[in-house]
Amino acid sequence: MKTLHLCTLLSLALTAYCMPVSQVTVEDEERAENYLKKFYNLTEETTNGRGVSPASRKLSEMQRFFGLQITGTLDVDTVAIMKKPRCGVPDENLARFSTFGQYKWQKNSLTYRIENYTPDMSVSEVDDSIERALQVWAKVTPLRFTRIYSGTADIVISFGRLWLVQSVVQDGKTTPY
Repeated sequence: MKTLHLCTLLSLALTAYCMPVSQVTVEDEERAENYLKKFYNLTEETTNGRGVSPASRKLSEMQRFFGLQITGTLDVDTVAIMKKPRCGVPDENLARFSTFGQYKWQKNSLTYRIENYTPDMSVSEVDDSIERALQVWAKVTPLRFTRIYSGTADIVISFGRLWLVQSVVQDGKTTPY
């Protein structure tokens, strides 16, 4: 009887151990390629057969940025991060930005002014969002933020559009076209 129980227990354990693991799908691979092109500047460059592929290098960069295990391969955890909603700013630009060192504020009481508003949100939504964001910083740093409505502020918040102007340089002069 003990043998029957042991065999049953072993077969259950073996069955549970052999259950399919979450796999990366073809759709996930396509999503990853598009994600890496958009946020990590993955290009269609080819390798000479030696070394690491461009996609693997970009996956490693992404995994490092998000604190994942750096494998350079597409895994379930990496796909899960890629599926989360996010803004359109590439991570490599954010990763190189730092506010420490010479950029540290020399004072703890800072003023801010909202120069204009986005048409995508109401004035009260913008005001509330900025106030809440600054309070997040105030809770974990010695910084204190005070809003001013005119004059020179330490932080000026402005909404606008980025326009790409192409130009040509001739005889040392830049001419837009």
